[in-house]
Amino acid sequence: MTSPETAPAIDKSQIRNAATVIALRDRATNPKVLMGQRGSKAVFMPNKVVFPGGAVDAGDADIPLAAPIPQPCADRLLEDAGGDLVNALAAAAIRELWEETGLVLGRPGSWDTTPPPDWETFAATGHIPDASALRFVFRAITPPGRPRRFDARFFVVDADQSVASDLDDFTAACDELSNLQWIPLTEARSFDLPFITEVVLAEVQQRAADPRPPASVPFFANNNENRAFRRLRGLVDSAGRAD
Repeated sequence: MTSPETAPAIDKSQIRNAATVIALRDRATNPKVLMGQRGSKAVFMPNKVVFPGGAVDAGDADIPLAAPIPQPCADRLLEDAGGDLVNALAAAAIRELWEETGLVLGRPGSWDTTPPPDWETFAATGHIPDASALRFVFRAITPPGRPRRFDARFFVVDADQSVASDLDDFTAACDELSNLQWIPLTEARSFDLPFITEVVLAEVQQRAADPRPPASVPFFANNNENRAFRRLRGLVDSAGRAD
């Protein structure tokens, strides 16, 4: 691995920003994570068992949120991001969770503006997207040579406390993920997972019972020649502690 000081700059021209949601339930007793299986004809990671998530859409930056992503997560999302993507990433995480699982991360309320087409069904549930429960825990860029590349930010959500809909009702989900299920964290890595999903699960399992943001966020940055591992800490005070 290359240190961040010597790693060449990443060419992000073909890399899309993305948000992934790690929904946990029963965190204090028997933690379970929500996962589903991608189709055999999917271009990206066919047949793999994954968390719900996907690319940021152009309109996600303008989606009104009932509450934003809290600190220190927002600062860490800004680090090496090439712009303020905090609202866009939060909205994408909530939208992808809704589209792929039918679960609502939001507060009851009506939209002040007409929702864009890909938010119409969410708005019809009578909720405004709420990002206050999102905890930024991991970031990874898809290695070169893959049919698609993403700069993915992973967010943990305490589903018991934050999801406004029935945690076992997936009827509103699209067909992108099949076999949606709550898998015990201790069993999740026995499924056919992408490598990075295994790494993220190991990180999450260590902190499953702790709802606080991690002390720093692991970041696997893959450019065209090297892999660099970094830690995102956001703003740091004069004593060297992350805010």
